[in-house]
Amino acid sequence: MRRRAADSCCFQHAPVAAVSPVRSGLLHELPAVRSPPVASLQLESFESPIMRQPAFRVTRQAFNGLQSRAYSQSAGPRHLMSIADLTPAEFATLVRNAASNKTAVKSGNVPPALASGLKGETVAMMFSKRSTRTRVSTEAAVAMMGGHPMFLGKDDIQLGVNESLYDTSKVISSMTSCMVARVGPHSDVAGLAKDSSVPVINALSDDYHPLQIIADFLTIHESFPASKISDKADLGVTGLKVAWIGDSNNVLFDLAIGCVKMGVDIAVASPTGYGIPNAMKAVVSSAANGVSSPGKLSETTIPEEAIKNADILVTDTWVSMGQEAETQKRLKAFAGYQITNDLAKRGGAKEGWKFMHCLPRHPEEVHDEVFYSDRSLVFPEAENRLWAAVSALEGFVVNKGKI
Repeated sequence: MRRRAADSCCFQHAPVAAVSPVRSGLLHELPAVRSPPVASLQLESFESPIMRQPAFRVTRQAFNGLQSRAYSQSAGPRHLMSIADLTPAEFATLVRNAASNKTAVKSGNVPPALASGLKGETVAMMFSKRSTRTRVSTEAAVAMMGGHPMFLGKDDIQLGVNESLYDTSKVISSMTSCMVARVGPHSDVAGLAKDSSVPVINALSDDYHPLQIIADFLTIHESFPASKISDKADLGVTGLKVAWIGDSNNVLFDLAIGCVKMGVDIAVASPTGYGIPNAMKAVVSSAANGVSSPGKLSETTIPEEAIKNADILVTDTWVSMGQEAETQKRLKAFAGYQITNDLAKRGGAKEGWKFMHCLPRHPEEVHDEVFYSDRSLVFPEAENRLWAAVSALEGFVVNKGKI
């Protein structure tokens, strides 16, 4: 959905539970300047009768907790930068938890642990890019869980502009329980995570979009119900085929990683010059490590070839934010890539094929006859962004990364 990574990108993805490495030369990579030790206030040594009152004791405990959070040197929290940060079992668990929470809330049987999971907690939403679904779903998820969402837009905070990422991360993580960041360069969210004392969730970067992919696999899981689940790493989607028709971007990158982990084949059709960068292909390929029946990634420049025997057809915007100057060039390059019923028929998609799009959609990407048809899953897919956010917050903030 956003600008694709360049072929020259040089990062290597981190192993599970580790923060993704960032590109060199960033401010936050300079040696950390540690604050001098701060002596804790020994209030008990000079307590007055007033200070022994319950209200004061609560205030004192809150102060001591904040002091501990701000200066603690304990092991750092676990972050969600990409689907590549998750094992197949963890990814499947996040999707299943999203499904169970959705069912519970819609039936009116909200688990008390879910409704109070973030009680008294503040989640900082640091958005450098405009958003509809990501902002609404994140704010709604935090509120549903009893927390307070604090939105910080580009006019409130500019990452790395008037303050280093290191300083920003240290300050905001000392006052909140989680940072949800929607940024441009992946190095921005990786930099926040590197120096944060609380979990950081990537709500979109130029390289990855994990919350979208949790929602996408929830949508696939709901639309292609399995008769049998073999183990906790199984969503019952093994053997399905996804055809991606369009630009290679962050959504595709994380989707491909998820497909490989879940045993779903993914065929990508993009014009010459708009394919998956080699560095990202290596990341997708590494997602197969330890997977008994990984999905396979294939690429072509011919949409019909990618569509053959596909269960799900997917596309996204051809012109992402920041690429407006390339609009005419891109529209010309992607001519013939619009998803239509005729294209699906010519390509030989399976009879019951479905359509997905992360939105916002433009008519040149998919014809109304598909977008508004019974084959379209776009609106359930959009709603599932809420349940993906709930699941991620539950897994990384409430359960501290133990999924």
